[in-house]
Amino acid sequence: MDVGTNGEVSFWYADMGGVPGYRPPLPGDISVDVCIVGAGFTGLWTAYYLKEAEPGLSIAIVEKEFAGFGASGRNGGWCSGEFGWSRHKYLSSGSRAGVIEFERQLRATVDEVKRVTEAEGIDCDFRLTDCLTFAQTPAQMARLRADYETAMSWQVPTTRLELIGGAEAAARIRVPDARGALVRHHVARVQPAKLVRGLAEAVERRGVAIYEQTTVTGIAKGLVTTNRGRVTAHRIIRATEGFTHGIPGNEREWLPMNSAIVVTEPLPDDLWREIGWEDHQLLADASHAYCYAQRTRGNRIAMGGRGVPYRFGSKTDTRGQTQPETIEKLKDILYRMLPQTRGLRLDHAWCGVLGVPRDWCATAGMDPQTGIGWAGGYVGLGVSTSNFSGQTLADLVLDRQTERTALPWVNRRPRKWEVEPFRWLGVHGMYWLYHRADRNEAAGGGKTTSRLATWANRLTGR
Repeated sequence: MDVGTNGEVSFWYADMGGVPGYRPPLPGDISVDVCIVGAGFTGLWTAYYLKEAEPGLSIAIVEKEFAGFGASGRNGGWCSGEFGWSRHKYLSSGSRAGVIEFERQLRATVDEVKRVTEAEGIDCDFRLTDCLTFAQTPAQMARLRADYETAMSWQVPTTRLELIGGAEAAARIRVPDARGALVRHHVARVQPAKLVRGLAEAVERRGVAIYEQTTVTGIAKGLVTTNRGRVTAHRIIRATEGFTHGIPGNEREWLPMNSAIVVTEPLPDDLWREIGWEDHQLLADASHAYCYAQRTRGNRIAMGGRGVPYRFGSKTDTRGQTQPETIEKLKDILYRMLPQTRGLRLDHAWCGVLGVPRDWCATAGMDPQTGIGWAGGYVGLGVSTSNFSGQTLADLVLDRQTERTALPWVNRRPRKWEVEPFRWLGVHGMYWLYHRADRNEAAGGGKTTSRLATWANRLTGR
């Protein structure tokens, strides 16, 4: 395994000088207006907007590790405002107009995150750019064209989405065999650990108490129990996303899907010119087992993908350490997308989990009977969607009827995941089919999409 550091939460913390120390734990039993479980993006954004709306609220956040320990401090740094779920599935809980409005408001989160980072002085390497999803085969290009046409039918503006040909795509980044690319305009690159740590400091300045080293053992109406004491609260928010399975009673709510990233050593200027990647665009591909990448502030390439997608029994990693086979898969993806990088050293590898609902659609809500709210199931789009969750949950906590609370993702309740070993078999079967579909397409010259990918989606309801 040829990598400098494996784990240690993520490279993003190494980039900041190392893993942070801990805030004090819950000092014992307390009573507050709002208790938030989880000090990641969802919980912190919720606290931020609650304090912005009602400065006098008493809010406590309880966190097992430290603020930003989970996906918020480990992700690929895409603040995209993207709608990445099935639009048609949301029609079961809303109207077509509601889905279109939901997507429109999600796109606005990019500018909202920019506004808050500037207002709060959060230096998170925020940079507005484009996202390019490359097609390297005719089948991949056909899928991108279908995605584009579907988006247009749902009134996505052409100022947001553009389909370009192979020559223009290769002029942006020299990906080999480029047939074209789907370009999403007005997205942002961020350093996620800087963003989540800066956001934690911002809510603390507004009077929110963050208690770390505090393990939640139960959530019930008006009460959060922990290993450090009890928190009574009028409203409770479960903001645990990929770690939701660890709370008793929520073991099958959302599946913790693994995703991993490798980061190269810094690239010299002449290599960047050879690659042609000069405008810090986000980079992805249209394969079934897709990848995601960014050019970092420090002129490295961070390349991510699924690797080993799921651990039996919803087990999670140990402080970000990932498997050697995952590192090898990501190295192969890096070389396939950017063969100019062969020979570069990999300085860091890590993994984390993201929350996947049974219908693969994000949700936010509040149970009026218990006063317990939630948000998550972002399926890898949490940097921007969590901001919208925070705005929505603040409305729900304060019993405000707004345009946000009427959207079709609010109070959506998908069915639970199957018991083991069926969910392990289902998820691993899905990704086996995806990888096999990619291999079959390559063997056939990439002319048509393999039917195996369709079967994979049907297998798990994606």
